[in-house]
Amino acid sequence: MTIPDKVPEGWKAVRIGGFMGKIGPLLRSTQIDEKNIYGLQTTDDHKNHIGLIHGGVLTSLLDQVVALVAWNAADRQPTVTVQMDTQFLGSARSGDFLKARANIRHSTRSLIFVDAEISCSDGLVACASAIMKISRNSGQST
Repeated sequence: MTIPDKVPEGWKAVRIGGFMGKIGPLLRSTQIDEKNIYGLQTTDDHKNHIGLIHGGVLTSLLDQVVALVAWNAADRQPTVTVQMDTQFLGSARSGDFLKARANIRHSTRSLIFVDAEISCSDGLVACASAIMKISRNSGQST
């Protein structure tokens, strides 16, 4: 994966390992009024065989942003994706800077409903609605 040399002004890298770390770096806006806005600088490594940013990159970015927003809303308790419906509304190309934002639509004691979207300079690229389950048990056995 070709990683951009520097982080654009107004953004900071989010330290995330695993799969998203291989796609990223995932960036977070440092602007106070842009609390739940994340970014991804795309490269040739993100494109599919017809030269557009691969749908898997877009859905991975949406899922990660939804998870981060849900995690914060759940007082940093683990959350897992139960369902995510994605609509592809436009396209992005290598070199485009993707902005992803997510907002909590509704929450209960155990579920968080989140809406998210990705845009680039050409407009809206994708959106999603997700249901996240709050995992009160971090998966460790006692």
